Parts: sequence; C-alpha cells; structure tokens
Amino acid sequence: MAAPVTDAGEFGIWLNDRLDSLEVDREVYGVYILGVLQEEESDEEKEDALQGILSAFLDEDNVEDVCKQIIKQWTDWCNRSAAKRDAEDVEVQAIASMIEKQAQIVVKQKDVSEESKKRKEALLAQYANVTDEEDEGEEEELPSGNNLPENDKSLFRNTNVAEVLNRQKQKRDQAREDSQKKKEMDKTQREKDKLAKQDRKEKEKKRTQKGERKR
Repeated sequence: MAAPVTDAGEFGIWLNDRLDSLEVDREVYGVYILGVLQEEESDEEKEDALQGILSAFLDEDNVEDVCKQIIKQWTDWCNRSAAKRDAEDVEVQAIASMIEKQAQIVVKQKDVSEESKKRKEALLAQYANVTDEEDEGEEEELPSGNNLPENDKSLFRNTNVAEVLNRQKQKRDQAREDSQKKKEMDKTQREKDKLAKQDRKEKEKKRTQKGERKR
C-alpha cells in the first residue's frame, strides 16, 4: 500500500500505521491530517479539525482519544526535529566561521605578496642599466596569486562550501513553498469533505422521515 505522508519522517510512518489500524484510508486522509497539524496553531484547533475528519470513521467515545494521541505524537516529533535542526545550524555556523578564517588567511598572504613585489620594483628602479628584458624576467619571478597553490585550494574549498550552503537554503525555501501549497489544497479538500458529510446526513434524514411517513 502506498504511503503518501512522506515529508514528516518518523511521524509519517507512525500516522500511516495508526490509520491502517483504524481502517481509515491513509492515501486520502493521511495527507489531510498532516495538513491540519501543520496549519492550525493551537492544540484545540488541531483537535477540532481532526475530529471533523475522523468522526466519520470513529464513534464519539474513541475519536477524542485518537485525536489527542495524534497531536501528542506530532508534538513529540516536532520537538525532536527542532533539536536536530539546531544541531545542524551549529554545524553551519562552524562552517561559516571556517570560511571567514580561510578568507582572512588568503587576503593576508596576498598582502604579503604585494609588499614583496613593491620592494623588488623599488630595488630595480635604482639601477639605470637594467634592460627591458631583465625587467620582464624579474616581473615573471615576482610572487602572484597563481604561484600560491595553497591559496587557490582555500578559495576552491570556500566556493564549494558556499555552494553547499546555498543549496541547503534553496531546499528549505522549496520545502516551505510546497508545504504552503499543500496546506491550501488540504483546506479545500476538507471543506469538500465537510459538505459531502453534511449532504449524506441530509439524505439520511430525508430517508428516515420518508420511512416514518409510510408507517
């Protein structure tokens, strides 16, 4: 059987199993429930919305307990995920600090090379008999950024780390955008389900009234 709730980690696995045990279609209602948990702010709002979904499958004695259980599992998973994100943020900060230090080292090395070049140029200027060819030879021997392989390696590492951080940011932005779209779709579907449920109740009421008139 498919498992549509794939963006909620361990909670998604638990929710799918719980819905299976309740004989509720996970492919349809698993996404709705996840949308409610992500969209509603307070536990009371979450519980009301969950009861609106699950009341069609559970009796009044059980629906409240099941909703509370789902909310608790969701809260616990969110807390664990937040702790993990905090640890990842610390790692990102450490990488950023390393990049800054490496950049400072590269700049310092370039400054030293520039000073050495200026000293050699001043020394050469003191000798009037230095030919143009000799000047060009001296210029070729002067230190430059291309003669600093370690600097190049540091810059290359900095670029790679920056690309990794940028990709992580793009993934987080995309995840937020996808989550917002899913919330809107879930909300629309829940409204349709609510109207369908009301329609079923009205039809059942009319059948009951019709049967009473026949008697």
